[in-house]
Amino acid sequence: MKLSIGGSLKLAFRPWVEGLENIPADGPAILASNHLSFSDSFFLPAVLDRKITFIAKQEYFTSPGVKGKLTAAFFKGVGQLPVDRSGGRGAGEAAIKSGLEVLERGELFGIYPEGTRSPDGRLYRGKPGGLARVALLSGAPVIPVAMIDTEKVQPPGKVLPKMIRPGIRIGEPLDFSRYHGMDGDRFILRSVTDEVMYKIMELSGQEYVDIYATAAKRQIADEAKRKAEEEKAAKAAGLDKAGKQPEA
Repeated sequence: MKLSIGGSLKLAFRPWVEGLENIPADGPAILASNHLSFSDSFFLPAVLDRKITFIAKQEYFTSPGVKGKLTAAFFKGVGQLPVDRSGGRGAGEAAIKSGLEVLERGELFGIYPEGTRSPDGRLYRGKPGGLARVALLSGAPVIPVAMIDTEKVQPPGKVLPKMIRPGIRIGEPLDFSRYHGMDGDRFILRSVTDEVMYKIMELSGQEYVDIYATAAKRQIADEAKRKAEEEKAAKAAGLDKAGKQPEA
């Protein structure tokens, strides 16, 4: 997969990379990245020699038919790990268990602490349950990663990518061994997560927003719905967008 998709991506988009020396040649490590685009999970593995395993929703691996089998094969090939996200807390525990298994094998585990793609290019509050617990339970170093301009390569909802050169900035490993055995303390989990997010913010230069990206998406959707309803009501009343009666 690295030779096919990875080579094509590097040839077509020529992503620039800073901080490759911060990726260990062997042994376990957690790569914690901001999340701007679906393509993040392709550009980052493409520029590294080592394999990265990410978590992906189980539906990518269980869809029926020929298309479903091809999709499952594709995501397995790019290092995605299926996790059932429908079970609330149980789904979170399954994700943590999967991450620990990857690290126990001495491999790289990739995670997006925001939990979902940024809706507007800003950096949102990290969710502490996955990243921090995996870091404290495994003892593996956390390497902050900033994806830059990948949302411009393939904006949400667009099928064809734009030929824009994205960037990847990799920070120095963060050691949280001082918190060993404290993975049940929610204040420690929050502190670890915030420290990682601060480093990602420094690397990416993004504006930081202290709410979860999922909440921001709901706010954006609600605002779009409100505006659509206002325009619909204005049309029904025979008014233009400025609220004036249209000229005869």
